[in-house]
Parts: sequence; structure tokens; C-alpha cells
Amino acid sequence: MEWIHRSEEICLAQIYLQNEAAYNCVAELGELGLVQFRDLNAEVSPFQRKYVAEIRRCDEMERKLRYLEREIKRDTIPILDTGENPEAPQPREMSDMEATFEKLEHELREVNQNEEMLKKNFAELTELKHILRKTQQFFEEVCLFYLLICLSSLYVCVLLHAFLFCLSQDHNQTVSYSANDVVDFNFLDHTALANSLPYELVSGLRDSERQAMDMLNADDGSPSHDSARLIQERGDITAKAPLKFVAGIITREHLPAFERLLWRACRGNVFLRQAEITESLTDPTTGNPVNKVVFIVFFQGVQLKSRVKKICEGFRAAVYPCPDTPQERREMSIGVMTRIEDLKTVLGQTQDHRHRVLVAAAKNVRMWMTKVQKIKSIYYILNMCNVNVTQKCLIAEVWFPVLEHDRIQMSLKRGSDESGSTVPSILHVMQNVKEKRPTYNRVNKFTRSFQNIVDAYGVASYREINPAPYTMVTFPFLFAIMFGDMGHGLIMMLFGIFLVMREKQLEAARIKDEIFQTFFGGRYVIFLMGCFSIYTGFIYNDAFSKSVNLFGSAWVNPYARTELNEWAANTPEKQMFLNPDHSYFGGPYPIGVDPAWNLAETNKLNFLNSMKMKASVIIGICQMVFGVILSYHNYTYFNSRLDILYMFIPQMLFLGCIFVYLCFEIIMKWIMFDFTGHYSIFGYDYPGAGCAPALLIGLINMFMMKDRPKGFCIDNDCKNGAISQCHLNFWYPGQSFFEHLFLLVAIACIPVMLFAKPYYLWKENQTRRANGHAQLATVELILLVIAVTMIPIMLFAKPFLLRRKHLRLQKAILRTPINDSMHDDTVAILSDDQLSVRADVHDDDAQVFHHEESDKPPSHGHGDEEFNFGDIMVYQSIHTIEFALGCISHTASYLRLWALSLAHAQLSDVLWTMVFRRAFALDGYVGAIATYFIFFIFGTLTLGILVLMEGLSAFLHALRLHWVEFQSKFYAGDGYMFNPFSFEKVLESARNEEESLSN
Repeated sequence: MEWIHRSEEICLAQIYLQNEAAYNCVAELGELGLVQFRDLNAEVSPFQRKYVAEIRRCDEMERKLRYLEREIKRDTIPILDTGENPEAPQPREMSDMEATFEKLEHELREVNQNEEMLKKNFAELTELKHILRKTQQFFEEVCLFYLLICLSSLYVCVLLHAFLFCLSQDHNQTVSYSANDVVDFNFLDHTALANSLPYELVSGLRDSERQAMDMLNADDGSPSHDSARLIQERGDITAKAPLKFVAGIITREHLPAFERLLWRACRGNVFLRQAEITESLTDPTTGNPVNKVVFIVFFQGVQLKSRVKKICEGFRAAVYPCPDTPQERREMSIGVMTRIEDLKTVLGQTQDHRHRVLVAAAKNVRMWMTKVQKIKSIYYILNMCNVNVTQKCLIAEVWFPVLEHDRIQMSLKRGSDESGSTVPSILHVMQNVKEKRPTYNRVNKFTRSFQNIVDAYGVASYREINPAPYTMVTFPFLFAIMFGDMGHGLIMMLFGIFLVMREKQLEAARIKDEIFQTFFGGRYVIFLMGCFSIYTGFIYNDAFSKSVNLFGSAWVNPYARTELNEWAANTPEKQMFLNPDHSYFGGPYPIGVDPAWNLAETNKLNFLNSMKMKASVIIGICQMVFGVILSYHNYTYFNSRLDILYMFIPQMLFLGCIFVYLCFEIIMKWIMFDFTGHYSIFGYDYPGAGCAPALLIGLINMFMMKDRPKGFCIDNDCKNGAISQCHLNFWYPGQSFFEHLFLLVAIACIPVMLFAKPYYLWKENQTRRANGHAQLATVELILLVIAVTMIPIMLFAKPFLLRRKHLRLQKAILRTPINDSMHDDTVAILSDDQLSVRADVHDDDAQVFHHEESDKPPSHGHGDEEFNFGDIMVYQSIHTIEFALGCISHTASYLRLWALSLAHAQLSDVLWTMVFRRAFALDGYVGAIATYFIFFIFGTLTLGILVLMEGLSAFLHALRLHWVEFQSKFYAGDGYMFNPFSFEKVLESARNEEESLSN
């Protein structure tokens, strides 16, 4: 159970993986999630590693799956996520997955392309349908209008001709009337209008005018004959240059600018007619609804036609061909409607096919993505491994907890069995590793939030004391001291219970709000802070600034009711005091603060401030002492004898002689002194509350070594009267001696902490260096003797051996008959011997190299790092000054517990007095309604200010007290986190990244 208060033991090991089993072994280790791989190819570029091709294939598969997900989400098809965690697929399955994804992507892209083309054709046909419909309506309306104009013109001309004929008959003379002028005027008027009409309307108008003039001028010799001939000539001119038109569709937003530019560019020589499409059309590219307008532009001439078309292109107006005759337009409309119906059928079938493909893909896309991410992470780990010179195995270096050695070994065995490898994977634990090891603290869902609080300050060094288990108690308790209120604590506890009870539903909802995630991640912290706040609120006897009288107050009212009524009538502002001699009966309140203090308006703050301030000092000093004691456990574990002797002991003496002594005085004052007096304390007569010792001024006098009188009364007899400023006197025998002794001991601890450890480190280094030089001198003497001995050996040994061998050969030759073959063999033997001798001589380099590789040079006792006395002295000076001054500043810093508790209580009291109590001043129905609304305001302010804002403030102050005042006594926090390779973390990281990009 050592891992509860200390990080787990981590070891470094090498894993030898066969190439065919490496993939499966890494997959098993990823499922286990207890191994951290080291990158052995850090100097190699990621693009030059062995498995970069496989990683690129995984990236390509991820791209295709993301494309499928986008298409599925675009069709609002729910993606099936069963939470299933499939195993990592085998490498041979990658090809099948790639083929499946390639087929799906190709099919989906082809379907999307066809659908887009069909939608585009459908939109064009729909627009053409509206153009034909609106154009036909426009021509019908214009034909009817000009038909009426022609009939009215004919009728007027006939009447005018009859009138003039009757007038000429009455006068029996030829009268020169202006009928031709009238006819010419009407004709010119129609000609002007005709410039804005299509050819078929102009032709109809000319025919009706010709018929009217023929009826008026039946006789060729009539005076109007010239006018009729003029009309015919002008009609022929107009027929030679008919009007043209362009029909199209433009968006409603572009229509005003389009109309203005058309008018200015063509100088008013065009006629624009528009008609809005009532139904909204769909943009085939974006799929968004758009509002469009049908327009028809009439013009005359090729130049105007070119200008009109360029303007239409500039405004991206779609221009469609429109026949001139009604019959052709009707036939074209029928064809367009038929094609639209056919397109609807084909488009529906295409969309159904696409929907079926996406629905089938939605069932497996999450599982596919999980598999691809696992494959990619496995090859990423394999790229961190080193390749053996034989190219037959991979070498990986891993960190893992020692307690998990058997599980890791079993995982490697399973991986080898699954791959069918005959050679098992080897896990070799490396000894005497000098590299800094990672820190691994085992956590669960309850301890994770407290561990995060500690790690936010800094990750613990390897095997250093972990403050998280102690933080689980001290953090919510310090928070509760500043937030103590039973009502507010109950609200916070209920909120924490809600988050804890609903944690599975809330995790499944995957709410991405950052503030909510902060609250949800610290749900157990919130729950404990609420529970502790209820406890401290019970100690303070405070619930929404009101007290609860559970056990009966020891204070009673000594005044008669008649006297109280008289004071209320005559002097309502008079303050009444309860004298303890007449109003206090019985013992202290069983637990917490007596509820009578809630009614005291004059000295309530004085009483609560004194109590809370002294309690804050005691709690703060106790936590600092506990931190120093934890440092002793660190020194003991790391076998640091110097730190125990010259750091822990002086620090404990310094704290004990000053601050623990102050806590002792506070407790003794609470126990020994009361308001009555007239009794003896430590042999000194105590007259009453006015002579209770002032501890803060006494601490200052202790540092100043100021001499003071002893006791509280003159001649230690209260009958003679109390000594002036008796609260500053010594109040127990030998106080002056003990305070001087404590002060001198505390002062003496400072140079011990400052110089002792650096001195002994310097002395040990000097001794080590001296021993190293002495050993070096001995080694040098031995080497010198050996070198001198080698000189005659090198000088005489080899010639002597060669001469001896030569003589032995000569004797053998003399004993043996000489022939050619024997001579050759002898030469060969001599040659071989000589060559072997030469080989032995020239092979010294290899032997020297082997010797240098096997024999390490002596270190002479210097160690791996160079000793630097200046750096050690500077570090020790900083640490000593920080501790000595920090004890004072940290003690004062713990007074924030008192300050924030006071602020919280006063804000709660103000909120009750200034807001909610005003509702009780109203009676009747108005009072009931006012109470309802004012309670709503009171509750809102309570939640927003007292619970949320004050809670956040207390949380931050408690965080500071733990990081600085507590952890600085024993916690280095210079480690780095153990980050094992885990599929769970890989998938969670990928999911969070995907959701952040989608948001």
C-alpha cells in the first residue's frame, strides 16, 4: 500500500520483438495501457522511419472515413456508437479495409456528382418553366391591352370622319379638315409605343390601323389618301427592323442594380419587364433556398443585344431561350414539364440509393475509425523502436511499473502467440539506470480531481511523497473554514451529490461547455467542500447568518419585562449589556458558538475575530509542521543523512521554538484564563479578564528580549491591586528563561541550515578527490613497474624464441633425408610460422581495442558530475532564507482563513438584513406577495454571490495555502508524468480533437 502516499516504483526495460510479432505485442501493450515507450529514433526525421508508409495509409483511410462522416451528418443520419472497443485489426486486414473505404468513397462521390448534376438540370428546367409561364402571361396581357387601344383608335377615327363629311355636305363646299393630322398623330403615337413591343404585336397594330384607314379612305381621290400611303410606308420600315427580347432569371437582391445598369448602359433604349417567382427555388450548389425574379428585356439592334447579354453575365443572371410564338412556347412548356417529372423520378431514386449507402456506413463508421486509429498508433510506436543489425527484430525501451511486470509479460506472450511466432518476445529489465524516471500515481475517479490539484503546481519527483491523499482532507477543510455556513454548505453538497449521482448520464451527454466540465471534473471535491462547510457552519453556529439554539444557551436575560418596555418606549436606541456575573450560568456551549452571540451587535465581531484568528494560526502552524514531518519521510526514503541532520532537525527546532510555542500559549490562554478571575495561575494571582496575556505583543517582546514584571498583581496579591498593563507581564514562572532559550535556539538554527550541509558536501568532495589521487598514485607506480619490466621482455624474448625454434628445425633436418618435397614443406612451415608471428604482432591493434572496450578507465572518485560549491551555497542560502522568512509570512498568510470567514459571515448577514428581512415588515396580502418576490431576489443573490463567487474565492485561497504554505515544506515537484501508451487515451484524444474542430 506504499503507492497511496508515494508514487509507484518504475523500471526501465528493453523489449526484443520479432518482426512478425512486433505488431501484435504492441497492440496488446496498448490494450493494457501500462507501458511508456521511449523514442530511440529521436534524431531521425519522421519521414525517414521504417513504417512511414503504413502511417500514410492510415492517414488516407482516416481522410476517407471523415468524408463519410461529413456526408452522414449532412443527411442528419444518426451515427451508431455502441461504445464497443474492437481489437486492433491484423496488418493483413489493412488491405481489405482500404478496399472497402475506397469503394465507399468512389461510390458516394459518383452518386453525389450525379445528384449534383441532376439537381442542376432540375433547377435549370424549373427556371425555364417559370420563364415560359411568366413570358406567356406577359404577352397575353400586352396583346389584350393593345387590342383595346386599336379598337378605341378605330372608333374615334370613324366618328371624326363622319362628322367632317356631314359638315362638308351642309356647307356644299370642300372643307380642308385636319383628319389626316389627327390620324397622323395617333399613328405617330402608336409608332412610338411600338418601339417597345415585339414584332407580332407591332404587326397586329399595323394591320388594325391599315384596316381603319382603308375604311376612311375608300376613295383614292379622298384627301386622306396621302396619309394612308404614309402609314403604309412607315409600317414597312418598322417591319424591316423588328424588336427582339431576352428572357432570364436573376436573384431578387441583384434586380435593382441590374435595372439601373441596364437603363444607363443602353441609354433608355430598352424596355424591362419583371415578374417575381412566388415559390422559393433551391440553389443546387449550396442547397439553400433563394428568391429569384423573371425578367424580359426588349431591344432593337445587334449592339443593344450584345450589351444586354454582357450585363446579364456580369450579374450572373441565367438567360434561357424563349420562342417568339405562343404555340412554340406552349409546346416547349409541355416538354419542360415532362422532363421535370422524369428528373424528379431519377433524382428520387438517386437520393434513395445515396441514403441507403450512408445508412449502411453509419452503422460501422465509428468502429472503422477506432480500428484505423489503433493501427496508426501501433505503427507510430513501432517507429520509435530501434532496428537490430540483423534486421530480424526490433528493440524497444519502455518504462513500466514494477508491480505490473507479470501482466506485461503475459501481454507479450499473447502477442507472440497471436502472431504465430516461434520465438518469444524478451523483456529485459535494465539495472542501475541513472536516468530520471517518470512519476506514476495510481488514481481513480474519486482521487483524480485531488491529484490534478497537486499536479497543477508541479508533478512530484520520482518516489517523492505525494500530497494528494492528505489534500483530500486538508483542502476541503481549509475551504470550509473560510466558507463555514450550514445553509450554503448544504447547497454546495446537494449540487455535488447531483453531479455524482448523474455522472454516467452527464458523461454520455458529452457536454462541451468548459465551465461545466470544470465543475463536473471536480464533483467529488465540491461534495466534500459542502460536507466540511456544513461541519464548520455547525461549529460557527451559522446558517444563512442565523444561529440555531440546539442545546440551550448559557446566557439569560437579567432584566425585567417592565424595565425593558420602559427602555423601548423612552430610549429605543439604548444598548443593553449582559454582564457575565449576572447573566452567564452553566458551562460552555456543548459544541460550537453559543447562539446568544448572534444577538450581540456591539462585541460580536470582537469575540468571533479573536476566536477565528487564533484558530487560523493554530491550524496553519499544524499544517506547516506536518509538511516538515513529511520532508523527514522523503529524506529517510532517499537515505539523505545530511538533510535529516542539517535540514529537518533545524527546521523543526525553528518552528517549535517560535510558532509551536505560540500555539501552546493560545491553547493555555483558552484553558486557564476566564472573565471571573480571583484565582491563582501557575503561582500568580489572576485578578480578572483585564489581565489575560496579550500574546501578539508578548511575541514581539520575546524577539526584543524585553524585560517585564512577573505576575499580574502587586506583590502577587490582588488585594494590593493589579499592576499597570498587567496583560503584558510574564504569566508563568521561568517564562523569560524559556523565551530567551527558544529565541537563541531558533537563531542558532539559521546558520546550521545555511552552512552545515554545503560544508559537509564540500568536505566529502575533498575527501573523495584525495582518495582518488592516492589511488591514482598507487596505480601509476604499478604501471611504471610493469612498463620497466616489459622493456627486457620486448628486447630479448622474441629473438630468443626464434633462435630456439630455428635450432630445433635444424636438428630435425639433419635427422631427416633431404628431398624436394621435404624442403617445400619446411619452407611452408617456416613461412606459416613467420606469417603467424607477424599476424600476432600486427594484431595488437585489435587486442588493444578490445581491451579498451572491456576495461573502463578509473574514475578517481570524481563521480559523474563536477562538484560546484558556489551553486550549492547559493541554493542553500535561498532555501534557508525562504524557510526562515516563510515561516513568518506563511503564518500570517494563514490569517486569510479568518479574514475570508469574517467576510463571508458579514456578507451573509448584510444580505439577510438588507434584503430578506424587509419582507417581514409588511403585513397582509402585500407582505405575502412581497415575501415571495423578495425571497426570489434573496435566493438569486445567495447563489450568485455567496455560494458561487465566495465559493470560488475560498477555493482559490485554499489552493494557494496548499501550493505555497504546505507543499513548499517537503514537495519539490520537478518530475514528469508517466505517460503510457494506451488505446483508451489515443481514442479519447482523437474524439476530443474531432469535437473541438466541429465546434
